Amino acid sequence: MGLLLLCLSMWSAPVMAACGAGDGKPVKFGSLTWESGQFISSVLQIIAEDGYGCDTDLVPGAGPALETALAQDDIQVIGEQWVGRSPIMEEAIAANKAAVIGDTLQGGATQGWYVPKYVLDDNPGLKSYQDLPKYAHLFTDPEDPTNARFLNCPTGWTCEIFNTHLLKNTGLTTPNSEGIKFNNVHPGTGAALDAAIASAFEQRRPLLFYYWQPTGLMAKYDFAELAFAKHDELCWDKLLDAESQTDCVSGFPVSNLGIAVSTPFINTYPQLATAFKKVQFAPDTLNGAILQMSENKRSGEAQARLFLQQNPKLWQQWVTPEAAQKLATALNVSLDGSTADKGTNMGANPINTSAAALSGFPEWSFENQLNNSLSYVVQNFGTVFRSISHGTLTYLLLPIEKLMHLTPPWLIIGLVALLGWLATRKIWFAVSCALGLFLIGAFGLWPALVQTMALLIVSVIVTMVVGIPMGILMAGSSSLRKVVTPVLDVMQTMPSFVYLIPVLMLFGIGKVPALFATIIYALPPLIRLTMLGIKQVPHEMIEAGRSFGSNHKQLLIWIKLPQALPSIMAGINQAVMMSLSMVVLASMIGAPGLGEDVLQSIQTLNIGQGLQAGTAIVIMAIIIDRITQAFGQGRRARDELRHSNHSHKLSP
Repeated sequence: MGLLLLCLSMWSAPVMAACGAGDGKPVKFGSLTWESGQFISSVLQIIAEDGYGCDTDLVPGAGPALETALAQDDIQVIGEQWVGRSPIMEEAIAANKAAVIGDTLQGGATQGWYVPKYVLDDNPGLKSYQDLPKYAHLFTDPEDPTNARFLNCPTGWTCEIFNTHLLKNTGLTTPNSEGIKFNNVHPGTGAALDAAIASAFEQRRPLLFYYWQPTGLMAKYDFAELAFAKHDELCWDKLLDAESQTDCVSGFPVSNLGIAVSTPFINTYPQLATAFKKVQFAPDTLNGAILQMSENKRSGEAQARLFLQQNPKLWQQWVTPEAAQKLATALNVSLDGSTADKGTNMGANPINTSAAALSGFPEWSFENQLNNSLSYVVQNFGTVFRSISHGTLTYLLLPIEKLMHLTPPWLIIGLVALLGWLATRKIWFAVSCALGLFLIGAFGLWPALVQTMALLIVSVIVTMVVGIPMGILMAGSSSLRKVVTPVLDVMQTMPSFVYLIPVLMLFGIGKVPALFATIIYALPPLIRLTMLGIKQVPHEMIEAGRSFGSNHKQLLIWIKLPQALPSIMAGINQAVMMSLSMVVLASMIGAPGLGEDVLQSIQTLNIGQGLQAGTAIVIMAIIIDRITQAFGQGRRARDELRHSNHSHKLSP
């Protein structure tokens, strides 16, 4: 027993000495959603695991949620932290619960307002933000063609606050001599902002946007930064305050990029904390690595492992000699920079390659081909899709939205209550509808409700125009059913987020991509239930109609559709509810409305805002669901009542 304990202690001693005197729990890293954060976190995680023998774990979450967890030591490391940008982190540092260590990016992280370089080449007079009013006509807002647009940063980020203040304080939200002002457009997520920028560059269109580095797009595209006033610290503090009424203008600070760690982590893992303090990347190196990660569709871990394999001389400066040797062995490289195994393919994805080799399956992925095809369509047919987007906005979305904005709220509430009464014939339900909508207005969410309702109305109308005729055609043609049914299966089972990706690249951010993604998602149930309702019409009724000389059109209008109406109404009900759920998700690609409030509450951990917006969505969903169900069930109930009365009269 003594010999066994001695052997165990000798075996475990190097790990404990290297990783610290922990309690056996893994070091938990925050799983960041943006590419630079994923890459840096994976570099740190590999160093901790392979160099220092630590067990690690990844914990997903939004930025504020991870920072709150770090302050409570529920996680120990956040791989990328902008110093001075997060009130949550500043409060944790002041309370000695957390710290930001190291200087991850050489020279600091930069940010600013950018345009594509070709815009400056074509317009040499555009050099600073003060020149923007003269060139506002270049940056037309597709959703408001009479004005220009500025693409803000993702919803809920700190940069959204100071960009909103700067846009107002620079006078860009005030119409210029031509009556053009800049609209503050929120892209929703970082991926949506990246897609909008990439789409503009691919089509060589003007675009004014906020951006930062480290990012892969900085290495891929030629950005031109607009000159700003000198950075003013006092003004900047006011710009960061969402409630501030300041009118000052300041240039952007250069922010230090560090690694956020909990205070217990520093005390428990001193060697690891020392190594993390030394981690530093040159801007071009980091941007290039992120670009490789993006273009090769690698995970953060795969790109980090490849980077460490290719740059042993860099990371040797960060870790102890013992950890460097262990890391080199794990990465299959030598410390002088040569590859230990000459057969290693440094250009491949090391994780995916090993997985493919172990599984024995051939690599038949269509990912690259599909991405290249989408890029080709955007480059060569982008103007066609933009024309479709413009027509949809001009003749469908914007007129309905303007009409609803012009209609007094009390009139809309009254009409909905009347519709509820007509559907159910119940006074209490009509009153409940009115009270529910009044509550949404009292929450201050009426403008967001109108935007969501406008998008919902248009999406349901288009879905009905396409879905009901398609269901009728499928009911009468077995060949068409064989072709369309598998397509409907794919449309109905594909994760809804997937629809957001191609429409975002084709139509840009905003309402139009949200509309098309919603239509695709909501079509299948309406088509299926319309087809089912028509096929279930009793054969005897159809034969009776034919015996009286009805043709196909008359049979459809006077017999099939009335009999199939309950099923069609059920399909409309499902289409409406699915459209509502997708409209909320579409806030991730810049669609305004109630979903934007939900997304912002998630990003900022604003529980009150999230509950209010969520309650508004629930009220809206219940009203729509009950009304559409009542119209379908009401017809069926009337038919049953009429049938029962007829049977009663015939009985002796």
